[in-house]
Amino acid sequence: MAQPDAISRINAEIVECRRCPRLVAWREEVAAEKRAAFADQEYWGRPIPGFGDPKARLVIVGLAPAAHGANRTGRMFTGDRSGDWLFRALHRAGYANQPISVSATDGLRLTDAYITAAVRCAPPANKPTAEERDNCQAYLARDLAALSETAAIVALGQFGYDAVCRVLGVRPRPRFGHLVEVPVDERRTIVCSFHPSQQNTFTGKLTEPMFDAVFARARQLADAADLSARGR
Repeated sequence: MAQPDAISRINAEIVECRRCPRLVAWREEVAAEKRAAFADQEYWGRPIPGFGDPKARLVIVGLAPAAHGANRTGRMFTGDRSGDWLFRALHRAGYANQPISVSATDGLRLTDAYITAAVRCAPPANKPTAEERDNCQAYLARDLAALSETAAIVALGQFGYDAVCRVLGVRPRPRFGHLVEVPVDERRTIVCSFHPSQQNTFTGKLTEPMFDAVFARARQLADAADLSARGR
């Protein structure tokens, strides 16, 4: 069964982490200087824990917090354009109770879904180093272990996909591509998706129907895993 106490312990450790000097300096600098549009807000400026349903069959793995998104609000994908896309899609798919997420206290709730990331601190230029990625790897591994009901792991982007494969020991590693599926074990399957970054959504590389297909497929995989488990 899922382990909500374990998830709470992981998240408590994450928010206190200062393992990467470059990321600590950057996240705190951004939180102090702020963007003009958010000058009246107090930034979180710390590592971002995962959030969602501890019994989730769907786990979503992102890259890292946005400097003026999660680094400001304290919640994954909350307060930035990528999150706008993600939460609209999750709402359409029945995983979120509302399509908008602007703050950690806006009433958003996830059902059967949990959001985590490969790196927990906002990186300069949205590009963590290999060392920073490796420093965060244990947190992702512990999340995936504690979320024991997981059937579908949606990896957002190449970086998230590589992190999941590394943690789960997937070898050989199929080439990343939108809607590529990678079986992990008898229950879990990785589903790849282009990241809902502005670079992808503005150019049409990722469209809303393409994104919806990812979460529809995730639900199919979760339902199939449940049926298989009941049949054993």
